[in-house]
Amino acid sequence: MSEFIVYEQPLNERIRTFLRLEFLFARVDHALSGTSEMHHRDAIDAMLSMLSVFERSDIKAEIIKEIERLISNLTALENIPGVDRSMLDSLLAELDQTLDALHLKKSIIGQALKENDFLYSIRQRSSIAGGTCDFDLPAYHFWLQHSSAEQRQQQIQLWLEHFVAARAAIEITLRLIRQSIGFNPAQAEAGFYQRSLDANQPHQLIRVKLPEGSPFYPEISGGKHRFTVRFMQFDIDSRPQQIADDVDFELSCCAM
Repeated sequence: MSEFIVYEQPLNERIRTFLRLEFLFARVDHALSGTSEMHHRDAIDAMLSMLSVFERSDIKAEIIKEIERLISNLTALENIPGVDRSMLDSLLAELDQTLDALHLKKSIIGQALKENDFLYSIRQRSSIAGGTCDFDLPAYHFWLQHSSAEQRQQQIQLWLEHFVAARAAIEITLRLIRQSIGFNPAQAEAGFYQRSLDANQPHQLIRVKLPEGSPFYPEISGGKHRFTVRFMQFDIDSRPQQIADDVDFELSCCAM
């Protein structure tokens, strides 16, 4: 287990969406690590949540813009002395390959799943608390009971192939942003920290790292000009309060 906990706050809507999708991809992976009916219900629930994110706006266009932006920023480093050219070339090749995969997929991401009557019936009932139980969706119950764990796993993986190119693009984007700068020591006086950001730098993400044994957590808020961090005392039975002590922590303002 890690000795630290990292808290993140996106600074724009694009990265906010990418982080939500990363969370849903992780949920699907965890659910597919099991073989029970409930594991596969959880996997489909997370997959349908992903589908809802993709249909709310043109996420594919946003992903392509972000990959193109990263390619442009990295290409500008080619003539800077001291840059590891082999590593840079490898990253650019990976980004180019990711971009090609997105362009090859002409349809809207997940369009075929939206048109699947079986999945559509599950989506309709998912908005109701307990709406996907057996008597509400007998066809779903039939599939879960009459398919082997291996068959269910294969079918879910087949559906997930519609998200492969988008997932790869989001993963490399977030990896490059997180690795763009390391953590530096900082101190919050009386539990409060504020900092201005250079508007000319493409800041994407604020990351705060604390020892896992810390009895408090950060509430981070901000935009492209400034951000604040408030360290709050955790109490499961009452409203959180900002701590009065100074807090030493590690901070990363990721710009890529």
